[in-house]
Amino acid sequence: MNRPVKVEASLACANFRNLEADIEQLIAGGIDYLHIDIMDGRFVPNFALDFGIMRTARELCDIPQECHLMVAEPERYIEKTVASGAEYVAIHYEATYHVQRALRQIRDAGAKSGIALNPATPITNLEYILDDIDMVTVMTVNPGFSGQELIPAMLCKIKDVSALLSSTGHDHVEIQVDGNVSFEHIPAMVAAGATMLVGGTSSIFHKDFSIGQAIATVREIVREVKPFQ
Repeated sequence: MNRPVKVEASLACANFRNLEADIEQLIAGGIDYLHIDIMDGRFVPNFALDFGIMRTARELCDIPQECHLMVAEPERYIEKTVASGAEYVAIHYEATYHVQRALRQIRDAGAKSGIALNPATPITNLEYILDDIDMVTVMTVNPGFSGQELIPAMLCKIKDVSALLSSTGHDHVEIQVDGNVSFEHIPAMVAAGATMLVGGTSSIFHKDFSIGQAIATVREIVREVKPFQ
C-alpha cells in the first residue's frame, strides 16, 4: 500500500480561546482534514466537542471534516454528524451491537464510513465488514484522553491491518492512526502503512512549534519514509 499520506489536525487540541486564529493557521499550513472527536462520557470517561463546534468550524473554513464518534450506540448520532458537515464518520467496533448496520447507515447518510478499533480489539473483527468501510482507525492509545503514551504493539497492528487490506483487495481503504502521533512515532506509523495521521499535542499542536511549522515538519518526516509494502 503506497499512497499520499493525509495530515489531520485534532480539533480537541486547538486553543478554544482563539479557535479562529488556529483554524487560519491550519488553512495556511495546508492541513488535509479537521479531526473532530465527539465523546459522551459513557463509552469513554470524558466529554469532548459537539455538533455546534463542527458547525462553527464549517463556518470558519472549508477544510474537510472527519468525525470520530467515541460514543455508545453511535447510530443515534450518525445522521446529525453527517448533517453537521462530516465527510468521514468513524464509529467504534465496540460501541454497537450492529456494526455492519451502523456502517451502512453512515454511507446512506452521505458520508464515508470508518471503523475504529480499541488497542485490545483484534483485526479479525474486520473480516466481514471490509466491503462496508472506507477507513480503519487504529487506536494506538486507549480512547478518551490526549497526551497518552503510544502502546508499542499497535505499530504491529497497523502493519497487520495494511497486510489484511492488501491481501483482500481493499487497498483503497484508508488506515488512520489516532493516539500519540508524534514527530518521533510518525516514521514507524507510516512505514507500517498509515495513510491518515491524526496530529494533536505531540505534533500539529506541539507547544514548541507554530501550527504551520508543525504541519511542515510532519510532511517532511513523511516524505523521508519508505512505506511498508
